[in-house]
Amino acid sequence: MGVKLIETTPSAYSYPLLVKNIFKNSLIRSPDQEIIYRDKMRYTYRDLHRRVGQLANALSELGVKQGDTVAVMDFDSHRYLECYFAIPMMGAVLHTVHIRLSPEQILYTINHAQDDVILVNSELLPLLEPIKDKIETVKKIILIQETDKAPETAIQFDDTYENMVTNAKKGYEFPDFDENAMATTFYTSGTTGNPKGVYFSHRQLVLHTFGLMTGLCAIDSQAVMTSKDVYMPLTPMFHVHAWGMPYLFTMLGNKQIYPGRYEPEMILKLVVGEKVTFSHCVPTIIHMLVNSPVADKVDLSQWKVVIGGSALPKGLCSAALKHKINLYSAYGMSETCPLLTIAHIKPHMEEWNEDALIDIRCKTGMPIPLVDIEIIDPMGNPVPHDGVQTGEVVTRTPWLTQGYLHNQSKSEELWEGGWLHTGDVGHIDTEGYLKITDRLKDVIKTGGEWVSSLTLEDIISQHPAVSEAAAIGIPDEKWGERPIVLVVLKPDTPSQGLEEEMKAIFMDAFKKGEIPKYGVPDKVLFVDEIAKTGVGKLDKKVLRVQFAD
Repeated sequence: MGVKLIETTPSAYSYPLLVKNIFKNSLIRSPDQEIIYRDKMRYTYRDLHRRVGQLANALSELGVKQGDTVAVMDFDSHRYLECYFAIPMMGAVLHTVHIRLSPEQILYTINHAQDDVILVNSELLPLLEPIKDKIETVKKIILIQETDKAPETAIQFDDTYENMVTNAKKGYEFPDFDENAMATTFYTSGTTGNPKGVYFSHRQLVLHTFGLMTGLCAIDSQAVMTSKDVYMPLTPMFHVHAWGMPYLFTMLGNKQIYPGRYEPEMILKLVVGEKVTFSHCVPTIIHMLVNSPVADKVDLSQWKVVIGGSALPKGLCSAALKHKINLYSAYGMSETCPLLTIAHIKPHMEEWNEDALIDIRCKTGMPIPLVDIEIIDPMGNPVPHDGVQTGEVVTRTPWLTQGYLHNQSKSEELWEGGWLHTGDVGHIDTEGYLKITDRLKDVIKTGGEWVSSLTLEDIISQHPAVSEAAAIGIPDEKWGERPIVLVVLKPDTPSQGLEEEMKAIFMDAFKKGEIPKYGVPDKVLFVDEIAKTGVGKLDKKVLRVQFAD
């Protein structure tokens, strides 16, 4: 006999997991709490709810209907937050356009997603102008502008965002529909070929929001979040729903701060002036902030910051802790909505020394509830969780993208064997912590053996002269590849004698058993800057080409 299904009363209401149902609570709980955009806009949750309804009415007047796709090209703002809710709650699809791609790549994503309407910030028109005549499906373009001055452009607009919202009628009855309806789509920056589109349903966004709440707000750790926290994202809102955090903190009714462009002085001014207590970003952003002269003049001791997108180097973690920033790692990717793990410090570890705790903070973390993670060998077999044996990281959760948009072959690759393949290499230790040791495509293979580029970066990041570092493999006739390390030195630091000193650090790491002898880099090169992707990750594809010779 199979499972016994529950009986459903004919009159019973089947409550759908829709984005509108996580939006409701903030108006009940915190109607007068503030939402702030830079130094330009302050309003309450009452205003947010009113404007979300007006935006939905305005889009309906433009002809947007269920199943249509609305693209947004904007900086982090209250407007973006309104779009996060109004568009999917109507039954349309929100396309958060990756504004750091090239115009031709942006054109590809607009046409591939079959966008019907574009909302575009006037400062981003240079991205749209060269491709405007090649856009295939867009019927309406709405201008977002923050001044009264009309932009000089050949693009024809159907309205401005603020005029459209302000003049729209109030009140919109957001309907019920299937919780598996597509709510959002966006495109990965990719390493080869065109960007790939991922997509998420209402059900997935709601479950991810509750997963975030469990991981961030319920588990005893070094940084527990509550509705009293003041939230400011430092991950672009076009990138994986700003890690889904705006959905969580809107549901909880927190005070929210949106910084627009990422400028160190403005960010730190907002952190101090608005008493921000929680943010999230890639390592590049926190590196920029802790190296800003302003950081030495302000109190950052109440600021909790989650790092994701790239590994958190121990040297950067140590620098942030010196500023009393409560820094730690989390892990996910575009395909995973994104949260999978958080580097919680367990209660029995709290009395450990600082170096041991930094090691925990920099781990990839433990899976949050409803996340299954496994490490597999090349044959697809699980490897022991001993903190030593590595393999590819694969995962299952309710909120993983079910494929790549209009790309069946890549979707099957992603989901081979019924697990989502992250493309990351790592291990799980006996405490249950995942540690990513590399990307499959970034691992350095020398003489048939793997060397972790992340381990090399971690070792050298702790040198007091190092500002940033990247380890890559370059072609070698004898060994296939050999590791080299690129280093950006801190300002006014002479490089004389440092290469040999840093090579000696790697040799010492070999003697301690931290890396094999073949992992000791042949060269340490001092560079002015290290190439990065549009979301601030080290762009090792570019670096491998740049330093191939």
